[in-house]
Amino acid sequence: MSYDTRLEEVVGVVALTGITDESLMAAHLRGDRAAFHELVRRYGDRVLGYLFRMAGNRDQAEDLFQETFKRVHEKAHTFRGPRLKSWLFTIATRVAIDAARRRKRAGMLSLDQPSDCGSEEGCSLAEMTAASEATDPADDLVQEERKQQIRDAIETLPVKQRATLVLAYYQQLSYREVAQVMGCSVGTVKTQMSRALARLARRLPDSLSVTK
Repeated sequence: MSYDTRLEEVVGVVALTGITDESLMAAHLRGDRAAFHELVRRYGDRVLGYLFRMAGNRDQAEDLFQETFKRVHEKAHTFRGPRLKSWLFTIATRVAIDAARRRKRAGMLSLDQPSDCGSEEGCSLAEMTAASEATDPADDLVQEERKQQIRDAIETLPVKQRATLVLAYYQQLSYREVAQVMGCSVGTVKTQMSRALARLARRLPDSLSVTK
């Protein structure tokens, strides 16, 4: 690739940064590759972080990420706007739920699978919840015990309750946005969230309970 070609690509990406999501989707449908790359740049980190927390495993999350944006490409013609973020999370959630159900059928569903925690995005839901700044070895042992308790509790959540919890608590989507993602009413989201928190509260000591 020549210097001029690389410069042209960089200029093109910079030019796209101020374009609306709807315009990017329209450009993508016209075959503009740079438009799709800009969409991934805008939302890729958040979607990948969400999938890390749903899968608890870096390799699985990256596979789900690839599948998510494959579906985004294939279903771009169905986007009606204006909230691209909710539409993306709807697709990512369906991908994650489908994968969780497959793992469950195969007897492999677990949030405590090995994960790369060298960065925040690589940690499981439980490890993110119980993130510790302790430096004393004794404190580390206590923190590890707490992490295990939280992992055990979160593993009991039905996948839709887990998705609701992650979207609302970790991705900080409003209940209305979660409802759009999950394809249900706000009342159902509140019910799912309440049940998830109640289930965690029953299994966790008071000091470890997750609250919203």
